[in-house]
Amino acid sequence: MQQALPAILDAGGQLVAITPELPDNSLTSIEKHGLQFQVLTDRGNALARKFGLVFELAEALKPLYASFGIDLPASNGDDSYELPLPATYVVNQQGILVFDFVDADYTKRGEPVDIIAAIESIS
Repeated sequence: MQQALPAILDAGGQLVAITPELPDNSLTSIEKHGLQFQVLTDRGNALARKFGLVFELAEALKPLYASFGIDLPASNGDDSYELPLPATYVVNQQGILVFDFVDADYTKRGEPVDIIAAIESIS
């Protein structure tokens, strides 16, 4: 999304990411990846839960995450091992959803070209 940010802005959009990570942890990601958009914290996945996006990491995957140095409890500030499915929403100025993308396969994301087209359709 960082690479698509100029086109998103040119189309009249704004980009905001929402993560269950604590602010200090998301700041590390912001700095590491040179993100130039706002990253907000959804503590305890409260917002993601309202959108039906929250799932609990399978018990068998917890050691795998740990072996990759991913400490979800430390990163998110709770012991839930809950994560949100990645989701993308485009909302117009009236608060109406004009585009959404979510897939149970966490490796899939909304394509920037589709997001930009949705923004252009409301600009």
